[in-house]
Amino acid sequence: MLHSEAFNFIVSEIMSDAKSIKFIVVPYRKNKDGVLQPGELRQASTEFGAVRIAQSMASGFAGIAAYEVLVDEEDGTMDAPRILFQEGAIPAMAE
Repeated sequence: MLHSEAFNFIVSEIMSDAKSIKFIVVPYRKNKDGVLQPGELRQASTEFGAVRIAQSMASGFAGIAAYEVLVDEEDGTMDAPRILFQEGAIPAMAE
């Protein structure tokens, strides 16, 4: 049987590593100075869905991209973006 401290340590380690894959679509518009600004994020339930949403929205924006990202469920940060689809102007990803 696990001691309480050991159990709490294991649970906290699992929780700190709680990450999930999310699919998001980000539209971009150019502001009055011509600088790309992200619009409202849209979430999709699948990779295919994200690409479909991006394709259907593309004509209304300067650029659009569908991404797969790894989200830390604890603090909401997003890592390891992978572009699934892009059209038009989108900002370069930071390395």
